[in-house]
Amino acid sequence: MIFRLKVWRQKSAGSPGSFQIYETPELNPNISFLEMLDVVNEELTMKGQDPVAFDHDCREGICGACSLVIDGKPHGPHRGVATCQTYMRSFRSGAEIRVEPFRARAFPLVKDLVVDRKAFDRIMQAGGFISIRTGGAPDANAIPVPKEVADLAMDAAQCIGCGACVAACKNASAMLFVSAKVSQLNLLPQGQPEKHRRVRAMVEQMETEGFGSCTVTGSCEAVCPKEISLDFIAKMNRDYAVALLKGDPKKGKAAGTG
Repeated sequence: MIFRLKVWRQKSAGSPGSFQIYETPELNPNISFLEMLDVVNEELTMKGQDPVAFDHDCREGICGACSLVIDGKPHGPHRGVATCQTYMRSFRSGAEIRVEPFRARAFPLVKDLVVDRKAFDRIMQAGGFISIRTGGAPDANAIPVPKEVADLAMDAAQCIGCGACVAACKNASAMLFVSAKVSQLNLLPQGQPEKHRRVRAMVEQMETEGFGSCTVTGSCEAVCPKEISLDFIAKMNRDYAVALLKGDPKKGKAAGTG
């Protein structure tokens, strides 16, 4: 198989960028999209040209690093599949494939196809953890958790933080990511004591980072490689509303009302 690649090249966030055309050598249809980029970069390096910068790590659909928009769709043509698990047999030989980075104000471009997604890290640092003492493994195993609750928490925990939901959303909203990270903890007994503080802190940090508002178009769910459900956004909205009604317990005690 041979392809014509139309790849976005940009040296830095402050420099102008443009699409560049590259012809691939003959490829095995069973190699992955990232392996194809490796082959193209080998040829560019042999010619003394700057290789295309792109993010990658596990290449097993787990880490979420492979943040590419392929022919206008984050991660490529398939539903529930990350870029690294997309294979060249998914495309017609001879086709032109457009490759560009995730585009969102909260994901500033670093170089070529690489964007800075530290905004997600800061959201997690705001509340995506459990800080109370939960005991050891035997203690956790002794806490009864209904199977349907455990299954739902695991569904939320599948989120790999790739940012495809942001790239697909017309508002660059991070609601699907944040709702998954909130829900995976808020659903379980160990996450209940900090439930309201967590959802307030993470939503407020999301807004601080400059992500847009959710208008429930469903584009985020459609491109999520782990098919995280929109239901988690609805759940987070309910948790957030309750958290606002309850207020900040620390402020209440300081004012003598707690």
